[in-house]
Amino acid sequence: MLDKKSIYNLSQYDVTQQIIETLANVYSRAVLFCIIDKAKDAQTIADDQKMSISTVYKILSQLEDLTLIEVDRYEISDAGKKIKYYKSRIKKAEIIVGGNTPVLNLQSN
Repeated sequence: MLDKKSIYNLSQYDVTQQIIETLANVYSRAVLFCIIDKAKDAQTIADDQKMSISTVYKILSQLEDLTLIEVDRYEISDAGKKIKYYKSRIKKAEIIVGGNTPVLNLQSN
């Protein structure tokens, strides 16, 4: 039977694995690192990275779930729609592979 500490470590391991898998994806990295210096909305990200808007929304959702990005601000468009501007919460990521478990180092933005 697992104790609470083991369950916590398993959860932390799972999140680390999810982050590593996300950062291994070239499209996820492109989205994440294009919003390090300046918050951008999904359409601007899609245009800058030459990706479909649906792909960008999917990636933004994953990054937000992993708390790698945050909504920096909201703006209202001329059409009255609320637009989210996303910003990266990290400015550098390092994955070290060695031993049994990869190590993930993230530097705050």
